[in-house]
Amino acid sequence: MKTEIATKFRETEIGTIPEEWQSLELYKFTELAKDAYLPRQDENIPYIGLEHINQQTLSINSIGKSTDVTSNKFRFRDGDILFGKLRPYFRKVYRPRFAGICSTDIWVARAKTGFDQNWLFWLFASEDFVNSASGGSSGTRMPRADWDHLKDTVWSVPELSEQKQIAEILSSLDDKIELNRKINANLESLASSLFKKWFVDIGDELPKGWESKPLDEVADFLNGLALQKYPAESETDYLPVIKIRELNNGITDMTDKASTKIPSEYILKNGDIVFSWSGSLDVVIWCSGRGALNQHLFKVTSDRYPKWFYYQWIRNFLPTFQGIASDKAVTMGHIKRGHLTESIVLVPDEQSLSKMDELMSPIIETVINNSVEIQNLMVIRDSFLPRLMSGKIRVNI
Repeated sequence: MKTEIATKFRETEIGTIPEEWQSLELYKFTELAKDAYLPRQDENIPYIGLEHINQQTLSINSIGKSTDVTSNKFRFRDGDILFGKLRPYFRKVYRPRFAGICSTDIWVARAKTGFDQNWLFWLFASEDFVNSASGGSSGTRMPRADWDHLKDTVWSVPELSEQKQIAEILSSLDDKIELNRKINANLESLASSLFKKWFVDIGDELPKGWESKPLDEVADFLNGLALQKYPAESETDYLPVIKIRELNNGITDMTDKASTKIPSEYILKNGDIVFSWSGSLDVVIWCSGRGALNQHLFKVTSDRYPKWFYYQWIRNFLPTFQGIASDKAVTMGHIKRGHLTESIVLVPDEQSLSKMDELMSPIIETVINNSVEIQNLMVIRDSFLPRLMSGKIRVNI
């Protein structure tokens, strides 16, 4: 869709806005739905808590069940805006395409008649809105956004037709991001099914030429650095510190910074396999750009076996590793290197592995390419968002 730079502006109490736009208090075009609901144990409906909404990505990592919660929750409808009101989780924003219930630490917001719900979502997702919510929060231990403060804040509001066009541009980028996520989920499922067929359901007798090896013999597990010892040279010359939090949420404003002069083997790049051996224990294909590998994380590599091979084997052993970690009476459960040695993998003969690789390597490469594209689209979306919402870029309506 074509865009053009606005040429006529007017001064308002919130600054310069396009001449045709209004400056309105939030309560004039937004309402909160506070439809309280106590879950019953004889039903199973979707539940969204703060733990299910990813930070800064406008996406969720999972969906809970109403049978898992017992206290009062809020109902939400298909298309409602869910906004985490606990600091520092204000950019936990999500727009569900289903109905369900959510935590009372989440606002359920709707556009009033005459205003576009999709445009309102992007307002709630904008940095200006998040900063306003943060600035008006109250409480000490877990500060909460205060609706009585926020409802009186003033925002620049285009006419309805332009609201729809703005939302269409931003949503088209978001739709492509979501499509890539779905494609990757399907590819990951296909790869897991193939791996299970080849290695898990194989039976007790190994095919001729196959052998058994410890997991730490088919891949190298490089533990990260204590990166507080490698501070960044400046605010502009640094590597983001990749901790367990970044594996789940990507690089955010809360991400620490480290020196660019750390040894090269500790610098992550797109496509690297990263395994967290403490805390939540997970394995991911890192696709969020260059970063510095922190302690409690392994970068997993191999100069003999393909990436999908050791990645799938780690995924196969994850439930076992998670069980070991959860049994430890410590704050951060973990596994030891000895547990890698005790984990025995099946290694095919070279011809069989080569045939498997013809199927599996294109899958993992597509997943990596899609994931990198997701990151790039998110950057584009988030750079257009403030410009479109402020009228610095106008849609050609």
